[in-house]
Amino acid sequence: MSLLEHLAELRRRLLVSLLTICVGAVACWILYPWILDFLLEPYCQVQGDSAGGDVFGEGCELLVTDPLEPFSVRMMVAGYGGLALSVPVLLWQLWRFVAPGLYRRERRWAIPFVVTGALLFALGGALAYWSIPRALGFLMDIGGPDLVSVFSPTKYLGFVVKMTIAFGVGFEFPLVLIFLQLTGIVHHRQLRSVRRYAIVGIVALVALLTPSGDPFTLVILSVPMLLFYELAILVGRVHERRRSRRGD
Repeated sequence: MSLLEHLAELRRRLLVSLLTICVGAVACWILYPWILDFLLEPYCQVQGDSAGGDVFGEGCELLVTDPLEPFSVRMMVAGYGGLALSVPVLLWQLWRFVAPGLYRRERRWAIPFVVTGALLFALGGALAYWSIPRALGFLMDIGGPDLVSVFSPTKYLGFVVKMTIAFGVGFEFPLVLIFLQLTGIVHHRQLRSVRRYAIVGIVALVALLTPSGDPFTLVILSVPMLLFYELAILVGRVHERRRSRRGD
């Protein structure tokens, strides 16, 4: 493909991805009340256990101080929800864009790539949702008992979204390493030789990505990413042995 053909292909893939996100955003806009209740559940758990949990009604309401904030919050939930729902399509479009540069035997990894990527993102999001009450509890308790935490929708939902994206992107880490090995860009021996630096880099990256900064969240995301790093090395070794048997 020529440069212009590559650019035309990129534009087409981006348009399809954008359309998919828009469709998902419309669906999340309609389902907003149920999505908001789901996102508020971690906050309700923490507020229910705190001494100041009855400041507003049941203790898990969010404080609105801007008349435009409810609309912006619904837009944010719809936008990020549409992005999350479109992850399988986004991965498929990414694969279709890079597929012309792959060998025929490498193109057969399309379905496993998309399915595994979507499952890993969902698994990362689920782990983030589970860890949010722990992170909130740490952040609310560290200031002392004289502080009563009442959050605005924008701040709280922004925190939840950042946590979910950080965990979801972090869980895509092994998929990227495996793909780089399958295409010959990176060798598993290279990954093994820089393991010590990778450990430090992963912990630093997690500390940078996660918005809470608490030690619990740091550990809960760093450990799976380190295990994924070792798994990627193992997959690379198995792939190399199979290629050697085929005589490639």
